[in-house]
Amino acid sequence: MTDTGAMAERVLGAITYMVLATADADGTPWATPVWFAREGDDFYWVSRPGAQHSRNIAERPDVSLVVFDSTVAVGSASSFYARARAGLVPDGELAGGVAVFAAECDRQGIGAWTVDDVTGDAELRLYRASITAAWVLAEDGGPDRRLDVPWPAT
Repeated sequence: MTDTGAMAERVLGAITYMVLATADADGTPWATPVWFAREGDDFYWVSRPGAQHSRNIAERPDVSLVVFDSTVAVGSASSFYARARAGLVPDGELAGGVAVFAAECDRQGIGAWTVDDVTGDAELRLYRASITAAWVLAEDGGPDRRLDVPWPAT
């Protein structure tokens, strides 16, 4: 039996960028890579509110995402796929969200982040995608075959 939760954690622990797929009010798709930090079911990133994906999220909060290693040989990739609800982190939850984001930044030597970096006159805002369903790519080297991951994460 395949432990899909462990497979998901291996991918999520090794990769720091996700491809975020959004759509505007008319359904026109947009995909963009974003650097993320994660805690449990929540993925955090910073972005400008005027960026296409941020505007799309404001109109349609349902998103999908994929995390994968694009440097491996064909047929040997491990991938995590998910559906999620995304949006700006509410003011009352900013301290906790920034703490998660700042801890990952610190772990990777990127620099300190505070609530002041995503409020007031700051260019960037903190966003969150909360996973509602997840899958991993089967690691048997066969054709594209996704396996359910029990979610929420345990």
